[in-house]
Amino acid sequence: EIINLTAIQGLPKGTEYFFSDLHGEHEAFIHLLRSSSGIIREKIKETFGYVIPEDEQDELANLIYYPKRTLNQLAQSDSDHNNDDWKRITIYRLVQLCKQVSSKYTRSKVRKKLPPDFAYVIDELLHVDYNADNKKVYYSEIVQTIIDIGSADQFICVLCELIQNLTIDNLHIIGDIFDRGPRADLILNELMNFHDVDIQWGNHDISWMGAATGNLACMCNVLRIAISYNSFDVLEDGYGINLRPLSMFAASAYRDDPCTRFKPHILDQNIYDVVDPGLVAKMHKAITIMQFKLEGQLIKEHPEFEMEKRLLLDKINIEKGTVCVEETEYPLKDVSFPTIDWEDPYRLSEDEADVMERLVTAFVNCEKLQRHVRFLYTQGSLYKVYNGNLLYHGCVPLNEDGTFTRVNVFGKEYAGKELYDVLEGYARKGYYAIDPKEKKKGQDILWFIWENQNSPVFGKAKMTTFERYFIADKITHQEPKNPYYRLLEKEEVVNRILEEFGLEGAEAHIINGHIPVEAKKGES
Repeated sequence: EIINLTAIQGLPKGTEYFFSDLHGEHEAFIHLLRSSSGIIREKIKETFGYVIPEDEQDELANLIYYPKRTLNQLAQSDSDHNNDDWKRITIYRLVQLCKQVSSKYTRSKVRKKLPPDFAYVIDELLHVDYNADNKKVYYSEIVQTIIDIGSADQFICVLCELIQNLTIDNLHIIGDIFDRGPRADLILNELMNFHDVDIQWGNHDISWMGAATGNLACMCNVLRIAISYNSFDVLEDGYGINLRPLSMFAASAYRDDPCTRFKPHILDQNIYDVVDPGLVAKMHKAITIMQFKLEGQLIKEHPEFEMEKRLLLDKINIEKGTVCVEETEYPLKDVSFPTIDWEDPYRLSEDEADVMERLVTAFVNCEKLQRHVRFLYTQGSLYKVYNGNLLYHGCVPLNEDGTFTRVNVFGKEYAGKELYDVLEGYARKGYYAIDPKEKKKGQDILWFIWENQNSPVFGKAKMTTFERYFIADKITHQEPKNPYYRLLEKEEVVNRILEEFGLEGAEAHIINGHIPVEAKKGES
């Protein structure tokens, strides 16, 4: 064992692959994952660059990324690529590539990754010595028999999957799988089939996790964002969430309101769903008003969250058409609020309460959503320390002087790593706790993590959703970032964070999600 472990230290470290802010863009993500962001294509060039032409290298790469689809296409074509000779050559090439990508691992580790049905055969082929006369026939008979018994396609598929598997040792998702893009559910399907993955929850993931527990405010946020991006695919096709109660309510309650300011915006001009834009706008406004009401109820219920400034519905002067935000009065762009009772603006109307009751049933009883959320809990956390790196989405809340902000969570103050740990503990209770009081606390903390000014995954002074919808003055749209983002380049601040999480030395790094980069502005 000493010999083995000492020798292993001489091997290169396994390749770690980091992704952040996927936001439902399943096609781009799946392609990047299967191609290892071009690493597999580079390995093909290294192995066969002087042996086979570029177009054949591209064909081999595409086969490895999408083996079943590619083989099906070949089977339906008159191509020369579907005969026994092509299969034999392809198997030999894939075996060569497997040898290349497995070279940084021990034989024991590679064997553990082999598919059970072909483990023995692949293990033999990976250690071929073509100069050994005694085994030349043996090796060629293995490949020929695979073809003769009709297993070539299946064998090619498992070799392709093995190459993908061996190219990436560990996959890290640094938050925000959900929202904006069309099919976060397909991303989670892919992740659940990956051999070694961990997830650091982002604020958008937390919102969906809260919705899956039955938290009404989180549920409204999830629906509002999906509707605002005209992305009904993930709701209806992905998770089978029935939006008919919401659409019927919106069509009735806002029938005289064109809701022009609530028309969905489309990312990169990609229209994901063909839904009547007028009805979408009404649904968008309906769920937004319900969100503000439900968030207001939570803010009033939890004064320790220190979010009273975000109570804005009661600051509306409907006669004047204005709203008071932090002691300044602004004109409203929209004064149609047919569902608000100005005597009690945060109370849901009977029809709104009925819609929410039906939506809770849809979210809580969606087997696929619950399966995905359980996976997020099982493979995920608010932060992870791995191989000398600290991984998290967002920020460690800091004061202006670089010290850790102390945050009130249900009457006790926490900072730094302790804050992460207590928030994660409550987030897990929100899903798993049996005691109703503890479960309710956990559900409310999931919403807190989504948008509180002291949340590590949010990292801003406020979320100005109301202002962006209803106030023209863009000064109210600003969301000042936590001092963390200004102090991030200071070595002493970074070292203090690393030390807080038990890391030190020049080799330690923070790997940070939630940091938008605009390449067109020269940012890196």
